[in-house]
Amino acid sequence: MNRLLLFATTVLLLTGCAKREKITITGNYNGDDHDYIHLTLIDVHIPVFIDSARINRAGNFRISFEAKEPNFYNIGFDDSEFITLLANPSEHIGLTFKREKLQDEYEVSGSPESEKIRLLDIRLKETIRQLDSLQTAYKNASEQDDIEAAGSLLDKEYKKIVDKQRSHNIAFILDNLTSFSSIKALYQKIDEETYVLYQPRDVQFLKLVTDSLSKYYPDSRQVKALALNLDKELNALYINQLSTIVKDLEPSYLDVNLLDVNGNRISLSSLRGKYYVLLSFWAPQSNECVTNNLQMKEYYRMYHTKGFEIYQIDVGGDEELWKSAVNFDELPWISVREDDPSNPNTAITFNVASVPANYLLDPEGEFIGKNLFGRSLQIKLSQLFD
Repeated sequence: MNRLLLFATTVLLLTGCAKREKITITGNYNGDDHDYIHLTLIDVHIPVFIDSARINRAGNFRISFEAKEPNFYNIGFDDSEFITLLANPSEHIGLTFKREKLQDEYEVSGSPESEKIRLLDIRLKETIRQLDSLQTAYKNASEQDDIEAAGSLLDKEYKKIVDKQRSHNIAFILDNLTSFSSIKALYQKIDEETYVLYQPRDVQFLKLVTDSLSKYYPDSRQVKALALNLDKELNALYINQLSTIVKDLEPSYLDVNLLDVNGNRISLSSLRGKYYVLLSFWAPQSNECVTNNLQMKEYYRMYHTKGFEIYQIDVGGDEELWKSAVNFDELPWISVREDDPSNPNTAITFNVASVPANYLLDPEGEFIGKNLFGRSLQIKLSQLFD
């Protein structure tokens, strides 16, 4: 998509005036086994049938349909034999299939984004072929009792090939941040269990793509699904990181033990075995924190008797304002504050960069959620208690 068309599309989407335009796909397939070819829209993860076209005696077919934004489509014969297109409104796409199997060799014209998808698939296919060859070599070495000598070399070569594919996808993403094709690069898999972007820190590329596409296509279902998956992946990453830190620390270091509004020292560990605990960080100076507290009061009323407690730590620094806010808003849960607000050790330990922030712990003290607010917190509590 050129810059002018991208700008025009963005304006239309942002103003809510996007209109549907036709996409036309014409193609040629000279195989003997199929009379019809089918087109499906990939609506997030669900295929939605669009249309079918008869393949005439000359091997030609034509499909025309309306669309209002870029999207992924599969065109082929069944769930195992198809190719993926990334089509934009008003495109006239030409396909030429040169082999009996559609994926083996084909050409695409009139759709630059679909060409990017084709090249991504070709690159991954070659990587998988190389890995399969290594698997065969590994098997042969095992049968010849040469596994110790060859195994280490094969493992290094395997990792080298995988990391080369990973670097290729990262470079592609960085070059195509405003294109839906970057989504394809994010989610390519080497096998059923292994993503090309397999390292935990690769979530940063998910965030880059999400932030970029959200700017240009804020109403796209694909982009909204991407944002939801980003939240899920970040949440899992934070919990895993914190759990790793926790394993390396003495239990006493993590046992928060602070003074409440009445001057009583209450420890977080005293709740273990009794409650699911929301460890919450806030400051009364923050309107967002105050609003969040008022919403949490309703959840606390609903679930406290079922085994839900809130251990809330003030990091605002003003003791009188904190006490006044707790009393004025009649906060019913455990309200404590850092012993030395100028050196908030608890917030630092739990990697709190801004407020409001929270962690959800199960009765055994294991972390099961992070930064759950509003509807997300309500859903989680409902799953736990209802």
